[in-house]
Amino acid sequence: MAKTTQDFTAVMKDMMGAFPVDTAAMEDAFKTTATLNEKLSGVALEAAEKSAEISSKWTKDTIAKMGEMSKAKAEPADYAKAMTDFASASAEVAAENMAAFAEIAKKVQMDTVELMMAAGKDLSEDAASAMKKATTEVTAAAKKATAK
Repeated sequence: MAKTTQDFTAVMKDMMGAFPVDTAAMEDAFKTTATLNEKLSGVALEAAEKSAEISSKWTKDTIAKMGEMSKAKAEPADYAKAMTDFASASAEVAAENMAAFAEIAKKVQMDTVELMMAAGKDLSEDAASAMKKATTEVTAAAKKATAK
């Protein structure tokens, strides 16, 4: 007696057809992620630009002060005073610039947290919507399959 083997290809095809996959949810998630990455890159680039501006200004100021310090003096004591003035001014400028860098870091942190909170909300809404739609489709497909 010859046995016939079941065609699992046809079974799998029928099963996959009964449970359609909605690619729109995946596309929405991808778009949300791409938008988040664009915004995060913007925050990072803005911070890098501001940091470069501070560094450049700090360097220019230091070079200008070194020019004053390196000028020939009439009295030996004037050299010590020039060094003291340079060190004092450098310390003051360093404190100001470090505060400016701290403000940039603080803004980056605040912007990043804000973006992540918004993205988390968007992704949660997208996931909830996709799950609701998938549940509805699977329920309908299951009812259809059991009705046969």
